[in-house]
Amino acid sequence: QVQLGESGGGLVQAGDSLRLSCAASGRTFSSNPMGWFRQAPGKERQVVATISWNGRETYYVESVKGRFTIFRNNPKNTVYLQMNSLKPEDTAVYYCAASTRAAYSNSRYTRVADYDYWGQGTQVTVSS
Repeated sequence: QVQLGESGGGLVQAGDSLRLSCAASGRTFSSNPMGWFRQAPGKERQVVATISWNGRETYYVESVKGRFTIFRNNPKNTVYLQMNSLKPEDTAVYYCAASTRAAYSNSRYTRVADYDYWGQGTQVTVSS
């Protein structure tokens, strides 16, 4: 059974940092894109950052550029999201996602529909 397990969320103040981790089990995603999405109350799930199989290509939504960094450790089958200078508008449930398509591709995959496996989500709350 394939599972994505997220950790690292919490309640922080504006300007603080958090690092989210997502460990995959049940299969390896070392040749596939992975990403982080978030969903705030009453809003649709949106992409935050994505990373290609070898980490050479990354994508960030405009609102997090310069503050968030996505990176991965393929031997550990894990993807991370380093979040600095957090703002109240970053408050959301953050989801890790993994795709089974596009092996060894450096194209961008930013749609929810591009991803086949999802974690359970981890809450990030930023107070002002």
